[in-house]
Amino acid sequence: MKDNPQNQMKLSQLRILVAVADQDTFSEAALHLEMSQSAVSHSISALEEHLGVVLFWRGRHGAKLTPVGERIVDHARMMLQHAEAIAQEADLTRGLKGGQVRVASFRSIAIHLLPDAIAQFSQRYPEIVVNLSEHDNYRQVEKALREGRADIGFTILPTDNDLQTWQILDNEYVALFPPSFKLPGQQLTWADLANHSMIMPPADRIMMRDVYDHIQSLGHKLNVISEVETDTTIVNLVAQGLGATVLPRLAAEPIPPQVQVFSLPVPLTRVIGVAVLADALHTPAIYAFLDVLKP
Repeated sequence: MKDNPQNQMKLSQLRILVAVADQDTFSEAALHLEMSQSAVSHSISALEEHLGVVLFWRGRHGAKLTPVGERIVDHARMMLQHAEAIAQEADLTRGLKGGQVRVASFRSIAIHLLPDAIAQFSQRYPEIVVNLSEHDNYRQVEKALREGRADIGFTILPTDNDLQTWQILDNEYVALFPPSFKLPGQQLTWADLANHSMIMPPADRIMMRDVYDHIQSLGHKLNVISEVETDTTIVNLVAQGLGATVLPRLAAEPIPPQVQVFSLPVPLTRVIGVAVLADALHTPAIYAFLDVLKP
């Protein structure tokens, strides 16, 4: 084999070698590679000259590998596989050296879960920008994903099949009572809730529909004296003794130590997950951020 550094084997020659071996003719290989037949023939001849062996027997019936050609083409396939693996590693590294990840979330997740996740991600991949958008509810988050305005979104599981999801946490609905409340029995009952003045988020908020449906399905009703838009304000009003409430625990956090917290008589939980579009092409940076989020 000649050692002229200007005449070394090229990956393109190995790809042509494998194509001719697979197609059995130079013309079919040329069609497969979208090259001219003369270019394919010239490449094989140059490779044979470089190696100093005949790789194919040429004839009217096509091109057949010689014994040494069969052994060499096996090595060529492995070299092409290794080259592809090298390219994939390089692509992965480039994908984590810059760019952005767009995350859509509703408020409680944005406040309590994402700051730590973004901090961890930024420590690992400081050159990737994380853009966070807050939405009023998980339906708006899913809409942002479907419209291409977000790469990753937080939602309530289960969801539609066009989204690929992973469960992140269970978020229990809890009853919050003021410091002066004295529990009549061993555990909270629906009568305790029904007999107490309640300060609740607006009934048309998505997160509250499950609460009202849950309570009504069990034959009970809340005595709502006031509807307040902001979860933090509701919790502070409870802390001041102005009423009780039912909220998802994460939405209620941080809960003042003097506020009494109870599970509902029949527990109710929202399953929070992270989602991406199922059929979309995602960058390595998106997968890296998902790895940080997954429990």
